[in-house]
Amino acid sequence: MNQTTRIDLSEGDSNLSVNRTGWTDKLNPATRELLKRDAAVFLHQSLSTPCINVLETCSGSYLTDISGRKFLDFHGNSVHQVGFSNPDVTAAITRQIEELSFCTRRYTNIKAIELAETLTSLASGNLSKVLFAPGATSSIGMALKLARAATGRHKTISMWDSFHGASLDAISIGGESLFRKNMGPLLPGTEHVPPPEPYRCLFNDSGDCGQCNLKCAGYIDYVLEKEQDVAAVIAEPIRCTYITPPPPGFWESVRRSCDRYGTLLIFDETAVCMGRTGTMFAFENYNTIPDMVVIGKGLGGGIMPISALIANADLDIAPDKALGHYTHEKSPVACAAALATIEYIQTHDLLNKSRTLGKQALKRLRDLKSRYRIIGDVRGQGLMFGIELVKDHQTKTPACTAADKVMYQCLELGLSFKVSKGNFLTLTPPLTISEKELEHAFNILDQALSDI
Repeated sequence: MNQTTRIDLSEGDSNLSVNRTGWTDKLNPATRELLKRDAAVFLHQSLSTPCINVLETCSGSYLTDISGRKFLDFHGNSVHQVGFSNPDVTAAITRQIEELSFCTRRYTNIKAIELAETLTSLASGNLSKVLFAPGATSSIGMALKLARAATGRHKTISMWDSFHGASLDAISIGGESLFRKNMGPLLPGTEHVPPPEPYRCLFNDSGDCGQCNLKCAGYIDYVLEKEQDVAAVIAEPIRCTYITPPPPGFWESVRRSCDRYGTLLIFDETAVCMGRTGTMFAFENYNTIPDMVVIGKGLGGGIMPISALIANADLDIAPDKALGHYTHEKSPVACAAALATIEYIQTHDLLNKSRTLGKQALKRLRDLKSRYRIIGDVRGQGLMFGIELVKDHQTKTPACTAADKVMYQCLELGLSFKVSKGNFLTLTPPLTISEKELEHAFNILDQALSDI
């Protein structure tokens, strides 16, 4: 068994692969020395430390390392919807720091109120109550607590292969072994179901979702009926790592099942909010309004950490409980960044751009698929898309070694992206990307696939 197959690749590309070692060996001495210092003081963990490179600047669609090499970034940890170092966002942050840099608990501030009002005006239905937190994992925790308070139940249904954060409560509902394995007792009552995944469907080998009458959604209904006391179904409306849009009608069916059994529906849009899918909220693509939605990452413009729980007003039923109560929950600086981010998205029509360029991207990916048999599937929505590499189209055996090689070859050529589940090349450019930059990225990818 080679090294790649021994490493857990459920969430992202490993920092322990043979190709990583080869990449590091080619870096200049100054970079290697800084990476050595970094590795000496940070706890080592999968996916990150030891790190891949040392950055000096980031701007627009590009990262620049300390040796001056530039990389088109189609990774961005899903925070760069308005590009890196967006001047409107940085200006808003600078102004706010000079006016009110911090807001202690028990007080509020104008920017926090304005952001809450803006988010609820953008959300659908009765999603009109908000709580903020410094990170989305914390907002997931608030959503779980509110679901318990509102229903008097504690059980949840979530999906295998999902990611909701790295804290113990978040990995309890998450479905990736990288975070759960050997972690001891997790939250009780956290049931898991298979995700809707047409290319690798457990219920229908043909991959034709029209043939099985949405058995994936029917399974959730089955579990809800058997359990009878589930507080919430919590899921990503579209999986952001190995990007998989749900089959038509899936979420509408789950919504009906939740209503039937008195179960809340919570969407985790941490990585896909703020226009990534071509709409401000991803759930707008699926004709389904959740009872709660969690957003984060790109909300702070790629600079300030901030997340939000947006809930149905009918769930404002816990005035005697501390659902969050975080020190920086109403950070005026983070709220100013979020307001500037939303305004930039709207002013520059980035939602339409995400849809338009996303269609162009899928067309280009399908062209690559027609020319490279190693590509088993291409999929995406808006400006999040990617390709699944397989050894054989019939068995769909993941081509993990090839995917790792392609990623490092692309890095050599100036394109950065993430590999998910070992064999899916996940491409998430900023919504500000130009058509020329997008074309350049695909040319690099084409060359790397040809080389491999």
